[in-house]
Amino acid sequence: MTSRYRATEGVNPPSPRRRTVVKAAAATAVLAGPLVAALPAGAATETPAFLHGVASGDPLPDGILLWTRVTPTAEAVPGSGLGPDTEVSWTVARDKAFTTVVSRGSLTASAASDHTVKADIRGLEPATDYWFRFSAGGTDSPAARTRTAPAADANVTGLRFGVVTCANWEAGYFSSYRHLAARSDLDAWLHLGDYIYEYKSGEYGTRGTVVRPHAPLNEIITLADYRTRHGKYKTDPDLQALHLKAPVIAIWDDHEFADNAWSGGAVNHTEGAEGTWAARQAAAKQAYFEWMPVRPAIAGTTYRRLRFGKLADLSLLDLRSFRSQQASSGSGSVDDPDRTITGRAQLDWLKAGLKASDTKWRLVGNSVMIAPFVIGSLTADLLKPLAKLLDLPQDGIGINTDQWDGYTDDRRELLAHLRSNAIGNTVFLTGDIHMSWANDVPVDAGTYPLSPSAATEFVITSVTSDNLDDLVKVPEGTVSALAAPLIQVANRHVHWVDTDRHGYGVLDITADRAQMDYYVLSDRTSPTATSSWERSYRTRSDTQKVERTYDPV
Repeated sequence: MTSRYRATEGVNPPSPRRRTVVKAAAATAVLAGPLVAALPAGAATETPAFLHGVASGDPLPDGILLWTRVTPTAEAVPGSGLGPDTEVSWTVARDKAFTTVVSRGSLTASAASDHTVKADIRGLEPATDYWFRFSAGGTDSPAARTRTAPAADANVTGLRFGVVTCANWEAGYFSSYRHLAARSDLDAWLHLGDYIYEYKSGEYGTRGTVVRPHAPLNEIITLADYRTRHGKYKTDPDLQALHLKAPVIAIWDDHEFADNAWSGGAVNHTEGAEGTWAARQAAAKQAYFEWMPVRPAIAGTTYRRLRFGKLADLSLLDLRSFRSQQASSGSGSVDDPDRTITGRAQLDWLKAGLKASDTKWRLVGNSVMIAPFVIGSLTADLLKPLAKLLDLPQDGIGINTDQWDGYTDDRRELLAHLRSNAIGNTVFLTGDIHMSWANDVPVDAGTYPLSPSAATEFVITSVTSDNLDDLVKVPEGTVSALAAPLIQVANRHVHWVDTDRHGYGVLDITADRAQMDYYVLSDRTSPTATSSWERSYRTRSDTQKVERTYDPV
């Protein structure tokens, strides 16, 4: 395993029902199954077993969060509420053979936490590879590699992260995870949301076809449902393989709850018939924190900040827990200053962190696109007065008001903060939209490029979830060839967009530039899909602009 912390000091070497399918592109173009379905075939056991893999996450200079789920008896499947309390021990070592053990301990897995356990290990060395495993009843889990972050004051010269988002089980296989797991150069990987999907079976597959059925078969609503769905995902061999190779840094988006979730509800939630939103949201959050190696900085949210030496810090956002309900597209209410996507406390936290940052790069894990994607643009001198008169959005008509386009006052405040405080090298890392984008983030899209760019943004396409060519059921690449030029003409800050392909990204950071390499899959419906490099874009230090580069790192 090669190290990517190159340090010079301070570091050790579709049904349309309630669905917004592909969110920005849509405007342009049974009862529960048995809980045992969440287990792999032949998994019944009378001794403790680790059927859902192991994982690590949220690396710190001196620590890492370890996770697993033990199945103590055959009937103790995810969501069942069954099974005895079981002691689970953990061991951390400097080598895969576990000859040099540095930390060990034990926890109790119980039905109260769906037999999941997390160990928040401290006292480790910075920028160091470690191996860990769990044991229960004489059975060992697989051994996994993890890595701590560099010391806060380390002069780190390079970081490399895998980047993924939007993995719908029924739409195909998780080959993106397999290809990232095959690499030996990742310091961590970022999951930007939609790690699971909430739909009932058949509602949202691949061009209307279910490639592989999930569990439970019903739309997930209850705590047992969410636990069962998380459990099903964690049986995927490609996902397990990636969790074995590097720590994950994850945030949620809407489908960890329900489609187009906001603080008081969701498009894919019927109050009363599906219980209360408060109960459903609480169930979804509980299951998420049980099943994910995420260390919440504030209880019940995923916004938090991690630091990687002097090279970069990473602000991770929660854009579902506090947001106002989405506005209708074309409505001037998107400019209402009383509406928010972040909530006041989170926005203030983000602004303060960006201003106080002393790292070279300020990365923002951002679940929905912040760069404007608008239609109906006029010159600024005509647009703003006309928009005010007709109660239209001041920045043009945003196609997808679930994005920052639907909450323009928060965006204007944040971008103005970046400009007025001369905060450079801010890079938004974004998922959700099922397409790949490379964007400047302009202060005023209507006058760009005369208006300055306050930041840059790399948007990653879906692992499997339908994108634009899937919606209209045409060959891959067909829609992108037509749509991409039109999008770029109307949105001059968009350097590139691919509306059609599935895949993942690899983000490489040095002091001079942050570069995203975009990779695509040959066929998401094949468990042996190949991967190929498609394009690369970078932002050079102190430019706040994106440019194409012609080779992957």
